[in-house]
Amino acid sequence: MSDEHESERPGRERPSNAADRRGRRAAGSANTPGKGRATPTRAAAATKEKKPSPFARIARFLREVVAELRKVIWPDRGQMVKYTIAVLVFVSFMVALVFVLDSAFAEGVSLLFGN
Repeated sequence: MSDEHESERPGRERPSNAADRRGRRAAGSANTPGKGRATPTRAAAATKEKKPSPFARIARFLREVVAELRKVIWPDRGQMVKYTIAVLVFVSFMVALVFVLDSAFAEGVSLLFGN
């Protein structure tokens, strides 16, 4: 649509600047979050909570690890046997494939370049 047709629509204003065209508010807008606030002073930053001790942080980390491990759905014995067999079959297949390819390439190189 051209600008002529857009301006003819009732209830719709044309954006006044590039920021409005992109859907953003102008920099001087009072409704923009994070704008117009004073930068906190060092004294205000110093009143923040201090880091807990290293031992408290380690204890918190371990508590969170235990909490996450409780959420894990652990496989039962039957599933573990099935998964183990699947992994062993796959690894055996890949070893055999690499052995066959390596033997074929070695034979091809020896035929190409001789003994």
